[in-house]
Amino acid sequence: MPSNEQRRQAAKRKLERQLARRAERAKRRRTMIATITVVAILVIGGGIALIVTTRGGSSQASGTSPTTTASAPAKTSGGPCKYTSTPSQPAPKGKNEGLPNDPNPTPKAGTVSITLKTNDGDIPLTLDRAEAPCTVQSFEYLAQKTYFNNTPCHRLTDYVTPPLKVLQCGDPTGTGSGGPGFTIPDEKPKNLKPAPTTAPPAQGQEASDVYPAGTLAMANTGQPNSGGSQFFLVYGDSQLPPDYTVFGTISADGLTTLNKIAAGGITPGTDPSSGAPTTTDGKPKMAVTIQQAVIGSASS
Repeated sequence: MPSNEQRRQAAKRKLERQLARRAERAKRRRTMIATITVVAILVIGGGIALIVTTRGGSSQASGTSPTTTASAPAKTSGGPCKYTSTPSQPAPKGKNEGLPNDPNPTPKAGTVSITLKTNDGDIPLTLDRAEAPCTVQSFEYLAQKTYFNNTPCHRLTDYVTPPLKVLQCGDPTGTGSGGPGFTIPDEKPKNLKPAPTTAPPAQGQEASDVYPAGTLAMANTGQPNSGGSQFFLVYGDSQLPPDYTVFGTISADGLTTLNKIAAGGITPGTDPSSGAPTTTDGKPKMAVTIQQAVIGSASS
């Protein structure tokens, strides 16, 4: 028969176990609340991370060879732009063009004309070296290498609040996760106007700017200096944080083609901020293929 001291020790151990379980439950509740808060901030933030490229697991899905050497070092071009290879995310099969040329100094004046000839009509572009010299240099290099030829435009958006009206292209896999096997440095826009708002941005979030209709800009993964080959064509004034390199404009004829594509509608997809089904973000119902990216005149 247990003594009084043994009963007290047993009761003490039982109480300690109860307190430990309560502390663990409280910890789980705090973690859950924190997670819900983060998700809520992302949803309230609207377009904060809407123009993104995804990474991880894309090689198998897109038919490319998986990385064979996980520790393979990245290579960096020797010029001022410092294009950097991404061994863990190689270019899709048949689209590996290596690093762009990187002369010193980088050309920073003049324009380059490139026409995206699509199955739905031409989209003439004017690339501006002064605004984003490294990005223009990379885009022109990929066009010269026929990287964009026979590639789909995989995403169309038509958000209203905040507005986001873009066609996203440049991924040969059509999944949103493909790229050229290298990254280019950020060249953040300096000439955008602040978006009209009546409330300050959420804590930790940037205020949005207006990317006007006719803007040509780079997508990224949400991380610094993570642009590659994916780009977006703005067919209606859109509000985004100034984290996306603007490197050119779309002609009036190009906007006519984009508006026709947008009028064709969207195959419902998933909102990247909330993960919820949406009818304002998905693949264009009118399938869009860049049949050829034709380089035209250049000015200096």
